[in-house]
Amino acid sequence: MALEVCVKAAVGAPDVLGDCPFSQRVLLTLEEKKLPYKMHLINISDKPQWFLAISPEGKVPVLKKDDKWVSDSDVITSILEEKYPEPSLKTPPEFASVGSKIFSTFVTFLKSKDSSDGSEKALLDELEALETHLKTHDGPFIAGGKVSAVDLSLAPKLYHLKVALGHYKSWSVPESLPHVHGYMKALFSLDSFEKTKTEEKYVIAGWEHKVNP
Repeated sequence: MALEVCVKAAVGAPDVLGDCPFSQRVLLTLEEKKLPYKMHLINISDKPQWFLAISPEGKVPVLKKDDKWVSDSDVITSILEEKYPEPSLKTPPEFASVGSKIFSTFVTFLKSKDSSDGSEKALLDELEALETHLKTHDGPFIAGGKVSAVDLSLAPKLYHLKVALGHYKSWSVPESLPHVHGYMKALFSLDSFEKTKTEEKYVIAGWEHKVNP
């Protein structure tokens, strides 16, 4: 029986897969594990009643497992790893937190209206730490030659970083970080990523109200 998953629909296009990086992380995990699934697109600005009944907080993603709906991408991906251990996507514990602050520092910088508030440097510091890790370990992925959970968490976030900062701040990852560029290219070339990413225009639309509230 196919798993069921509720994910965000695109802003202004309720029939198109949307821009939620946590939803994409779950879809990437399902794709990499070659698990059949049925996807429900949820219009976040007009949530259907049946969805609010299974996710009272109205959050996506949620996954149906054994007739129960489970929320939170951390919990969902852990359950999928436990229940479907092959192929393994486990990240070695010593690498599990690599890049973990990139998304929060990206969001702060994206929303910043003050160029001297240190938010750009904070993001650059995190990207430089990722560069150092990639430079000193075999790649192309964080834990080596095989993609693992930490990569599937970072891939959608780095996509958002690239698209949103490019659009709203004309900013891009510096060329002085070649390993980060190579890593992003490796992630964005995955078949699973191609299949589960939203169009750039929906990433831009998804951030609009946060950048210009």
